[in-house]
Amino acid sequence: MSLDKTLKTRLGSSRSRNVLTRGERIARLLEEDRFAAGRSPYGLPKVRVQKALAGKKKKKTAEEGAAAAPAAKGKK
Repeated sequence: MSLDKTLKTRLGSSRSRNVLTRGERIARLLEEDRFAAGRSPYGLPKVRVQKALAGKKKKKTAEEGAAAAPAAKGKK
């Protein structure tokens, strides 16, 4: 039986996940020096998941706007 095209996800999950796998949690804890090598992988402490924020466009200053304007006119 085939899967309907509306149910298929494109390129995996595009959203940010709010739950890490055990391996990802251990990797983060190792980076923060909060996990010992001989420790059990069960009962791990919580690890904060950073949400990716969309970058805001910077406003052009008067100098940057004046420098970009002549270059755009010359490309016709």
